[in-house]
Amino acid sequence: MLNKKNINTGARHLAVGCLLLIFALFDANAQLPVLPGDSARPARAVYPPDSLGRRTPRGTVDGFLKASYQNDYRKAALYIRRDPALKKRQNSIKQAKALQALLEVNGRIYPYSWISNEPEGKTDDNLGPNLDRIGAVTIDNESFDLILESVRDKQGNPIWLFSTQTIEHIPLNLDDLEGKNLISEISPSFLQENKWGGVPIAHWIATIFLLIASYLMALAVARFFVYLIPKIYKKAGDDPYIGVIRAFSLPAQLYLAIGAFMYFSRESGISLVVRQRFSNLTVIVGLVAVILLIWQLIDVIGIITERRMKRYRNQSAVSAILFLRRALKIALVVVGVIMVLDTLGFNVTTGIAALGIGGIALALGTQKTVENFVGSVTLIADQPVRVGDFCKIGEITGTIERIGMRATQVRTNDRTVVTIPNGELSSLKIENYAHRERFWFHPIFYLRAETTPDQIRLLITDLRRILLTHPRVNPAPARVRFIEIGLNGVKIEIFAYVDTGEMDVFLEIQEELLLQMMDVVASSGTGFSLPAQTIYLAKDQGSPKKESPIISPE
Repeated sequence: MLNKKNINTGARHLAVGCLLLIFALFDANAQLPVLPGDSARPARAVYPPDSLGRRTPRGTVDGFLKASYQNDYRKAALYIRRDPALKKRQNSIKQAKALQALLEVNGRIYPYSWISNEPEGKTDDNLGPNLDRIGAVTIDNESFDLILESVRDKQGNPIWLFSTQTIEHIPLNLDDLEGKNLISEISPSFLQENKWGGVPIAHWIATIFLLIASYLMALAVARFFVYLIPKIYKKAGDDPYIGVIRAFSLPAQLYLAIGAFMYFSRESGISLVVRQRFSNLTVIVGLVAVILLIWQLIDVIGIITERRMKRYRNQSAVSAILFLRRALKIALVVVGVIMVLDTLGFNVTTGIAALGIGGIALALGTQKTVENFVGSVTLIADQPVRVGDFCKIGEITGTIERIGMRATQVRTNDRTVVTIPNGELSSLKIENYAHRERFWFHPIFYLRAETTPDQIRLLITDLRRILLTHPRVNPAPARVRFIEIGLNGVKIEIFAYVDTGEMDVFLEIQEELLLQMMDVVASSGTGFSLPAQTIYLAKDQGSPKKESPIISPE
């Protein structure tokens, strides 16, 4: 019984199939883009166009197919090379008919995107500079390659023709090349008489029907295996196995559908022109299947890793996983679109260059964002802090509340939230108190200067006894030392570690130790020194009084 989930899944699959069909109907005769590496090559020669489109191997294949399926064999013969060494005149028209019949029955021509659209042809096929392989045919269970050869026309410009060694393999007895044509036998006469692109409309209708039927058949087979595998292998129904199986399900459907379509279209007698028009579909399906497989594997791996990080309560890693999943998917879509457009024959060089320039501008404009992202990756990889850690970052002390992809939030002791960009955080000095397994107990006592040596010896022994008898004080090291006589009196240093990682427990133990030590100091007959300060008070006498002059009366 179909449920809502199955209906939605089926609709998604049908949409994918329709998109592939639309891609396949595009004209694949546009010029393929020049790779960026070709810019370093010398400028190639520009030739005037050939009226028959024979300047490139792809143009020759397309022109021959169109001419032969329009029954213009005189024109189709112009795509076959005449061997000047033959004394007997070649019957090129008959050879063109035989080549068409052979291609219909037992021929396989490469997708247009695999055939060179350059006057030089393919230079990396190990066939020499003047030869290109464009497919294969089978005669009497023996297969041989279809080869095009570059020759010069009367003006000295290159044109591509079917080579003489290819034509020599083709039998001229057309009766031996006739095959069954199921489409012609079952289709109505008016669909055979009306043509589109030189091919009866019945062939186009049958092609669309076979495409849909092949996909539905592949869908049923894939669903059957997805249902069957968990029945045979019990663990396949659990995570992560079921996720991996479902990730491979749709790509396998696409490959199985296109394989069935190619087989049934050839066996049912669909015209080679129609099959060649849909030839790019095989390449596009391969690209789409790989992209879908990578897309779904990214989801599966991301979900599994995310669950594991949540189990360990590593929220920063969860944020990083979500960000990386989105970034990888965006990059995958961009690469997939470029590859599909390239397969369809669109010149994407300009677009790639524009993306490169735009990427540089975007990188310059988002320099801080990129810096913060790199800082986030560093924090996640090194993990100097985690959510919940109490630490000191620069001049800020507090608890880590959140580690995001751009910034980290710290809750201070004043209960305020400080947001620190991750790029800055990764370069700051971080003191993490959460990893502390013990606390340092290090008080310094200043005793009165009149404390006697015997009192100091007794006091050191009693203070050391307090440390060594306490169950939470680590004995290695636990020392008490008389270290200095200064202006403030006698200085005694206490050095020990308290075995606890909790601040509240340490404060309680520290309070207990200090109170016991104060009791020991009081019972030893001495006491803590107080800062002494002498104040001198001076009374200013002032300057002596001067006697006023005596003025005698006159």
